[in-house]
Amino acid sequence: MILKADGVEFGYNGHSTISNISFEAGPGDLVSIIGPNGVGKTTLLKCINRVHRLGSGTVMVNGDDALTMDRRELAKRFGYVPQRAHMSGSTVFESVLLGRRPYVDWDITEKDLRLTGRVIQMMGLEGISGKHVDSISGGEYQLVQIARAIVQQPRVLLLDEPTSNLDLCNQHRILGILSHIVRGNGMCAVMTNHDLNLSLRYCNRFIMMKEGRVHAAGGREVVNPGNILEVYGLEAYVEEFKGIPMVIPR
Repeated sequence: MILKADGVEFGYNGHSTISNISFEAGPGDLVSIIGPNGVGKTTLLKCINRVHRLGSGTVMVNGDDALTMDRRELAKRFGYVPQRAHMSGSTVFESVLLGRRPYVDWDITEKDLRLTGRVIQMMGLEGISGKHVDSISGGEYQLVQIARAIVQQPRVLLLDEPTSNLDLCNQHRILGILSHIVRGNGMCAVMTNHDLNLSLRYCNRFIMMKEGRVHAAGGREVVNPGNILEVYGLEAYVEEFKGIPMVIPR
């Protein structure tokens, strides 16, 4: 087991936002946190990554307590891609290279530069690697953020709506790349996603949230008409196409 969250709770000003969230993720798992707006999906990611301080509960990564790690060690374990991030004046190459910061002692090494170049090529960013990030599109910047997280070589990738600014082709390309990297390197990924069919195609574990709690968790079987109606208030069919379930609203 790589990641284990147990009894995670968080709230603002005495009001609970998420309550008693528990789940596990092992090597090769792609976990999709799904549910309507405002149920605490992004909050859960930020609690795992210690952007928010937990009200109660524990988060363990490879058996170590993430809540007691220093920031450098935390950055070696978790790569985090927020939904919205501020664009700096650096180039695309420099922005991706920042992912190596937890490993840099005195100076950037050849290994850091080679790995950065390899990930930039893998993400299809080599044509804009010299451009400043404030001159590229929102979709391109989303790819830069994902590349930076991969360059960190973390055990866990945390991604908040990683395909939200991408066109259809790049949505599938990026989730295919993430799937290959996670399963090929024995990592795990936890992501929020509003597109149930995209999640069903690439993810093998699901956390369905309702009103700040886990309504259902498990494999693809939890994305069923009953749970969709209960969580989203939407009547839908779930039909298989070439072995992959698809959600079809009635």
